[in-house]
Amino acid sequence: MPATSSTTIPHPGYKALARTISLIENEHPDSPSILSSLGINFNIPVIGITGPPGAGKSTIVNALIGSLLKSEKKIGIIAVDPSSPFNYGAILGDRLRLSEHFNNNNVYIRSLATRGSLGGLTDKIIEVIDVMRSHPFDYIFVETVGVGQSEVEIAALADTTIVVVTPEAGDEVQTMKAGVMEIADIFIVNKADHVGADSFVKNLKLLSASKHTEEWVIPVLKTTATENKGFDKVIDAISKHQALHPSNPRRLYLLYEKAIRLIQKNRLKNIDRDGMMKDLKRQLKSASFNLYKWIEGYY
Repeated sequence: MPATSSTTIPHPGYKALARTISLIENEHPDSPSILSSLGINFNIPVIGITGPPGAGKSTIVNALIGSLLKSEKKIGIIAVDPSSPFNYGAILGDRLRLSEHFNNNNVYIRSLATRGSLGGLTDKIIEVIDVMRSHPFDYIFVETVGVGQSEVEIAALADTTIVVVTPEAGDEVQTMKAGVMEIADIFIVNKADHVGADSFVKNLKLLSASKHTEEWVIPVLKTTATENKGFDKVIDAISKHQALHPSNPRRLYLLYEKAIRLIQKNRLKNIDRDGMMKDLKRQLKSASFNLYKWIEGYY
């Protein structure tokens, strides 16, 4: 049986949501019909939070939740965790930082295991977000595992992508620029009380200037998450970016690739893999065996 992800259910209203996500994750036979019947509200913004390990992403998510709850917002959180290489279960240590919100009726937190998926996300992330968008959340946050430059997948998925960095990144910004630094709609410089923060912010603004558009100047915002400082400006920046109704050209390609994988999986589901292997073993004994001609029998 596949390893299931961990979830904390604040109140009974989220039990159905939790069960549905588990069915989708574990590829229950009913999952295709569940997904095709969803009433998805695409107006619910998906906010992606990414950045290098140790930048304080979980602490920032925690602080943002606290600020939004003051306005009685309903928040869904998907926290993508690295998987154990042995059983694909999630290593959920970072979720402890969100513990103060576990029992809030306006918060739903779901941890998903990457299960070997690259790019900082999980293979079922699109489906899980669609399920959550069928519930009345005001915001959905997706926190990625922080695997580095390959984490740009989140930019195709999120309506607004926040990249978190710290002053300690220093000269690394130049090398990061080719990957994670290219995808930000908003930069957060966390641990802004550290030495060199102001200089780092200045350099980051210069580097991000080439990505500005007529509609959007990428903000570089300072936070000190451990002291809950700077988050009103972050929420304001998120609201302003969402007000632009940003189009996301990367999303088209992400959904296209997902569609191709789903079609392939659906067409292969009736193939007798064991029988195919036995047939291949027999055919290999023929000196005239041709792989390409052999597979024509399976089209």
